[in-house]
Amino acid sequence: MAQPSVVECGSEAAGARRGVVVIGAGPYGLSVAAHLRAAGVAVRVFGEVMGSWRHVMATGMFLKSAPQATDLAAPAPGGRLADFCRQAGLPELTELTPIPSDLFVRYGTWFANRFAGEVEDTRVAWLNRRRDGGFHLVLDDGAHLQADAVVVACGLRPLAHVPRVLADLAPQGTGPRSPVSHSSDHSCLSGYAGQQIAVVGGGQSAMESAALLHESGALVEVLVRGTRARWGQKPTLHRPLGQRIAHPASPLGPGWALSALCRAPAAVGQLPAPARLWLMRRALGPSGAWWLRDRVEGVIPVRTDAPIRHACLQDGKVRLVVGDAGAELTVDHVLAATGYRIDVDALPFLASGLRSAIARIPGSKAPQVTASFEASVPGLYFTGSMAAPTFGPMLRFVAGTHFAAVTITRHLARQRRRSRTT
Repeated sequence: MAQPSVVECGSEAAGARRGVVVIGAGPYGLSVAAHLRAAGVAVRVFGEVMGSWRHVMATGMFLKSAPQATDLAAPAPGGRLADFCRQAGLPELTELTPIPSDLFVRYGTWFANRFAGEVEDTRVAWLNRRRDGGFHLVLDDGAHLQADAVVVACGLRPLAHVPRVLADLAPQGTGPRSPVSHSSDHSCLSGYAGQQIAVVGGGQSAMESAALLHESGALVEVLVRGTRARWGQKPTLHRPLGQRIAHPASPLGPGWALSALCRAPAAVGQLPAPARLWLMRRALGPSGAWWLRDRVEGVIPVRTDAPIRHACLQDGKVRLVVGDAGAELTVDHVLAATGYRIDVDALPFLASGLRSAIARIPGSKAPQVTASFEASVPGLYFTGSMAAPTFGPMLRFVAGTHFAAVTITRHLARQRRRSRTT
């Protein structure tokens, strides 16, 4: 078979600078690409537009974030969710309006067409460093290309976490057809009608998955590790001045602590590593959205203080032992809505040599990045959730796209200007 041709990144001729590759076409990838293009930086974007949002969130799900915290970062006015809704003739969204996931996908697609330019719907299969300091990439269609810099903005799917006690039941990997699946494995939950399902977790994904399963005819029980199920508070559209001072609004919720994390992610990045990791674990605990509570509480059994102690297969079903008292539960399927773990080693496209060269934050498997989102490997950037252990929990949400896109673009544009003068 003939060897694939080498493709230069960007429109510049061979021998010129090769530009930037963005891996991922979700909110962070699209936002970074939009800012780079506006700054005149040659960029190619690879991935399915809003791919994780299309496939990881089950049909019928809503975003937990309020509309004001769900804008992608446009380099010019006119790119907010509200702008899209107005152009599409949709009603105005408020904090009391849960956003359907399919509406957000439509918004992201509109944003990509308007600001991000061409997005190549193909996957990066392999990424490695070049001897000249650039990068060599191979696409899943076999094509090769080179880039001066790479921004990793991939979705959460590779980072899905299933507790070992459950993962051992599915040695070939979790999925809808195995005894155990992760919530990110599903784009539809209606196929479990009539089955007994244990949903593991206490956050939004667990509670909304349980509601959808119940409403599809499944027999559901939720197992929460903590002492109680937590729910967000219904927002008040017009808060008195005293409340606004005592509990200032922020994209992550009301309160001075959350407001500080959102206003100063760069300052969070200057904290010692243990403090930043503590913030990641404690700043926002698992909880369900306020609008979901009536679909779960008093409708679906929710068992608290119920960590899974043991799990095994028995007669085609899953037998669970939960809690300190060792209560037993037998179900047809276990849905692990147990979140994601930031882990460089989980990214399948990184060449082994490149992976080992990426420094990690002490005490974690997250990449150590600079104030410009650059990893220890020059020219390699991580954004979105991969950068949250550095800049704080806002980077786990769409609200962090503006800070990330502006910061990365400023640094890459400066690098580009320097290269032209040398």
